[in-house]
Amino acid sequence: MGKASKRYNTALGEVPRETRHNLEDAVKTLLSLPAAKFDETVELSVNLGVDPKNTAQMVRGTVNLPHGSGKKLSVVVFTDNVEEARENGADEAGLDDLLEKIKGGWTDFDVAISTTEAMKKVRSVARILGPKGLMPNPKSGTVTDDIPSSIQAVKSGRVEYKLDKGSNVAIVIGKRSFNSEQLLENARAALDSLGKQHPEGCKGRFVKNITLSSSMSPGVRLSSTEYAHL
Repeated sequence: MGKASKRYNTALGEVPRETRHNLEDAVKTLLSLPAAKFDETVELSVNLGVDPKNTAQMVRGTVNLPHGSGKKLSVVVFTDNVEEARENGADEAGLDDLLEKIKGGWTDFDVAISTTEAMKKVRSVARILGPKGLMPNPKSGTVTDDIPSSIQAVKSGRVEYKLDKGSNVAIVIGKRSFNSEQLLENARAALDSLGKQHPEGCKGRFVKNITLSSSMSPGVRLSSTEYAHL
């Protein structure tokens, strides 16, 4: 493990691990920490009380952030109507030719959208896109016949999140360059969205703990009062 930087150690000293913050104070604390030399991504890391091996307790969803994610996303669309997709902002669009390109190893994009009909062929690259989290999925709104609206939603700040093997969910809520109000409103939208994904079979607490952090910062832990209702 590499040695932590002086900047990180300074930040670590300003965030005692035993301290719990309300959401507003957590955002202010994070923004007060020494920043890296690039615009860091800010996210909520959530540990859930669900069983990741139980498909009935899978947690997956999307949230339309009020202020966007701060990231410019590259979007590809699997469709026969290439002109419509490109006119509405797709970076790449096509079907057979695009699938061949992916089979050749190209996955240089952030989000893939597919029409319902195209999915019959898109499943042929599931083993390539699936592990990278790029496979279109109806639950994330990326399998749809309303291509213009889907592209617009992704480009304007829709963020997808999914449970991992450790029962954790990471939700991007913006950048360090955002002001506190923008991050606060995005965080609230993210938590509201997560709360709606509470599986019926989940016993006990749905959310165990939440940490707010940026790419190169220590985590700022939230008080349980911020998520006890989820």
